[in-house]
Amino acid sequence: MSLYCIGDLQGCSAPFHRLLEKIDFSPSRDTLYLLGDLVNRGPDSLGTLRSLMALGDAAQCLLGNHDLHLLALWQGVRKPGRHDTLNDLLQAPDREGLLDWLRHRAMAMHRHGWLMVHAGVLPQWSTAQTLMLAAEVESALRGPDLKGFLTAMYGNTPCQWQGSLEGADRLRVIVNALTRLRFCTAQGAMEFSSSESAHGAPVGYMPWFEVPGRATQDTPIAFGHWSTLVTDARQHTGLRNNVLPLDTGCVWGGCLTAARLGAAGVVELIQVPCEQAQKPGK
Repeated sequence: MSLYCIGDLQGCSAPFHRLLEKIDFSPSRDTLYLLGDLVNRGPDSLGTLRSLMALGDAAQCLLGNHDLHLLALWQGVRKPGRHDTLNDLLQAPDREGLLDWLRHRAMAMHRHGWLMVHAGVLPQWSTAQTLMLAAEVESALRGPDLKGFLTAMYGNTPCQWQGSLEGADRLRVIVNALTRLRFCTAQGAMEFSSSESAHGAPVGYMPWFEVPGRATQDTPIAFGHWSTLVTDARQHTGLRNNVLPLDTGCVWGGCLTAARLGAAGVVELIQVPCEQAQKPGK
């Protein structure tokens, strides 16, 4: 049995299947953990979701910001962006089943000693608290007022976690941390305008995983979302400082990366090259 974490697919179905072939993946034997942004920007979001859904429990998927955007389009609370590539999926005859399956995916997972999120974890949150807060969002996504939740989900404020937050503000902070976070202050105030590499932090901010004394520093964390973090996917060195970034820019013409999780924190990276599906800056 092998366990794999895989970064952002973003509708790149062909590289995904090449990667499965390269690792000799067997759904009866192995398990995939997909770290969110399953769809959008790439050429085949429809085929990607169909493949993941067909794998059943062998593919454990997180939700990323692009996946939540797709759900918002489905519910009519957002309009398509000019760089979206979701029309085929939204017009598919099996759309309802696929998107109902999507809304039941996780916001965070803790498996085999690893915490898995799409984007990041605020410095105040322990692993247990991260999972409890993720469950609050999962409950809203799976509940009877999906449209109401998605309508209130958008926005950059509040930018900082407070345990006293309630309602839409509380859920918005949780969503933003788990699916959009790159930089924050030492106190956990989030910044959303920059997507530079870790060395390009705005003044007063730092990568979330570099905050001194963050509560999850003793837990290995696998995440995606930040394609500029690994500037050359071929030189990816794996787990460093107890974090494993796995968005290696497939949709931008980089690589799609699977991390085989071994005992005692051992990680083996397996990659396939990808065709560029989006032009830089989009």
